[in-house]
Amino acid sequence: MKFKPSIKPYTGAAGGWGSLEATTRYVLDSKQALKNLRNLMRVNKVRGFDCPGCAWGDDNHSTFSFCENGAKAVSWEATRNAVTAEFFATHSVSMLLQQSDYFLEYQGRLTQPMRYDASSDRYQPISWPDALALIAQHIKRMDNPNQIELYTSGRASNEASYLYQLFGRMLGTSNFPDCSNMCHEASGIGLKQSIGVGKGTIRMDDFERADAIFVFGQNPGTNHPRMLHSLKHAAHRGARIVSFNTLRERGLERFADPQNPIQMLTPTSSPISSAYYQPNLGGDMAAVRGMVKALLETHRQQLAAGQTGLFDLRFIEQHCVGVDAYLAQVDATSWAKITQQSGLSETQLREAAEIYRSAPRVICTWAMGVTQHKHSVATVREITNLQLLFGQLGKPGAGLCPVRGHSNVQGNRTMGIDEKAPTALLDSLAKHFNFSPRREPGHNTVEAIEAMLRGEVKVLIALGGNLAAAAPDSERTAQALRNCGLTVHISTKLNRSHLITGKDALILPTLGRTEQDMQASGAQFITVEDSFSMVHASEGIGKPLSDSQRSETAIVCGIADAVLGNQPLNWLELADDYSLIRDHIAATIAGFDDFNQRCELPGGFYLGNAAAELRFATPSGKAEFGAAALPDSLFPQLSGQTAPFTLQTLRSHDQYNTTIYGLDDRYRGVYGQREVLFINPDDLAALGMQDGERVEIETLWNDGVTRKVSGFKLVSYAIPRGNLAAYYPETNPLVPLASFGDGTGTPTSKSIPVAIRRKPAPASLRIA
Repeated sequence: MKFKPSIKPYTGAAGGWGSLEATTRYVLDSKQALKNLRNLMRVNKVRGFDCPGCAWGDDNHSTFSFCENGAKAVSWEATRNAVTAEFFATHSVSMLLQQSDYFLEYQGRLTQPMRYDASSDRYQPISWPDALALIAQHIKRMDNPNQIELYTSGRASNEASYLYQLFGRMLGTSNFPDCSNMCHEASGIGLKQSIGVGKGTIRMDDFERADAIFVFGQNPGTNHPRMLHSLKHAAHRGARIVSFNTLRERGLERFADPQNPIQMLTPTSSPISSAYYQPNLGGDMAAVRGMVKALLETHRQQLAAGQTGLFDLRFIEQHCVGVDAYLAQVDATSWAKITQQSGLSETQLREAAEIYRSAPRVICTWAMGVTQHKHSVATVREITNLQLLFGQLGKPGAGLCPVRGHSNVQGNRTMGIDEKAPTALLDSLAKHFNFSPRREPGHNTVEAIEAMLRGEVKVLIALGGNLAAAAPDSERTAQALRNCGLTVHISTKLNRSHLITGKDALILPTLGRTEQDMQASGAQFITVEDSFSMVHASEGIGKPLSDSQRSETAIVCGIADAVLGNQPLNWLELADDYSLIRDHIAATIAGFDDFNQRCELPGGFYLGNAAAELRFATPSGKAEFGAAALPDSLFPQLSGQTAPFTLQTLRSHDQYNTTIYGLDDRYRGVYGQREVLFINPDDLAALGMQDGERVEIETLWNDGVTRKVSGFKLVSYAIPRGNLAAYYPETNPLVPLASFGDGTGTPTSKSIPVAIRRKPAPASLRIA
């Protein structure tokens, strides 16, 4: 496909005809238009399949339960294009490594197991029995179980994830690096510290009852577009939507519902945000602190006047601890520091505080704009503090809502994909399966890469995902992968990770969500968990492209059987009948009683949330206020140096995680290109540069390693001065592996200190 690069401001609303046109184009481009139209009618429906895209909850009131990006995901998966043995015979790994991520995945579905042959620099076919035997051979040659890393993508089902972690624990490891480590780890940790549960406290219908919705650090128009329907309905009935986002994003401004004939046939669109604030990158904690400081001032004025005050004192006294220490910290935080760090004025923060104060029921929602900073746990706790002050938990239309990314990333953690597994889970597994799981914590994703770099990892198995593209510090991550004795990738499509091989390497082709999963006992379904703790059954309807593709569950069982044999579990029997897996889940995971029977419930079933019922599994037994100070600097490693710019990495609209569907970013006005750098126009002028100039971007760090990317086109954008934005994975080389959140291990991909300079001219063009 050919693209003509251009920058052209997009004037339409999010959704609308642009969304409909893009959906149609991707369905047709799949070369399976009728099949995909049928697939889309079954997305997120009862007896259908769960969208392989985001983890937003299902809206069973809509005629169609998919969005533009969901349609891209479905069409991208259910393509007729195939990567066969003939493809690999004519394309060397070295040649493929030079291609773009878009080119790689556009080639189509992987259709048979392949093993890398270093002498020919090509992948060659291998049978399933031989592939499984090779994995077992490498694992049995390990000196100890900690020499294996079991990586997991959020796309994996509950059934596959449960067996995967069970296999690892029976093998003797706790090394379960996963995509959660790189995105929402701060949400889970911060919420557990504050309220004892690492998940959101609200349900989908709470959006229909909220009087105000505060949106921090997220771009729903691209990353979870179905959320726009909930925001639109809330705005229509008068709820105030307040957005804090560094960039102006079209989906947070206005939305035209593609399912609404009036909005499609007229210029009508729905305004989303009634107030929109653009904090500095990493400034959300300071912004919330400023709101609380303003509210505390009014609260004290009312108390002094003999009134009851703003805060819910009964809720605080009955259900919380630590409020005095927190309010003392608020008092100690100056307005000067709040405004400097947030990038917002005192007037703006008082305005936001007044909107919050006037709303009886408030939802606070956030995503990776909050969770990929050094102080992200403290920021999550600061948002929670605000809600606790006003008793905004345990009542309809109010609560905390981290919006997670990939479908079932929350379910993976529920199923035990956790390098620091809860004691209760380990006790339950030990009792049910009569073995002694390792109790010491294992590696998160950054720790796993560091272990690979040290040469300590013999085997890496990746259940989905694209670790080479998703992880930070791309050159060091690539070297880490090459240090492994064996890399195994369980994948639907070709991606960059397959081309950065260990000394031995396998690609194992797996079924997608859209496809029928036929096993010995008949057609199978799997389950997933969304961001609202709802568990849904998902059953594919399309015929697989190849008989050699196996389900993730069957592949995991095959590996476990080859390594461990059929004791104490008959793994192959579990692969034949997934209901047996769900019986084991019901016996060992809290909230899954009668799992198989509850899967029949239309719309799925709710796992529950103790904090939403005002039961707090914290050391004190109550919700605990956090009393962290604002950070002195986002970049303490620079030892007092000031970074010229702070860069965040983000997705384009034609992208989901590392999957590149196309080269457009429609809402931001970028077409046919990805190497662009969004910058404030005044910063452009101060640099003496112009739109369209090419620059190199270099990370400022203190470890002596040069991290630089070049050839990025400057694009003026509505972003605060001193802040920059660019797409990943193209800018992942700039994120130091050692730069991660306090207590989380999550790469600080939303706060990278960088300098930019003009791209040096080629040597032949330089003037002596």
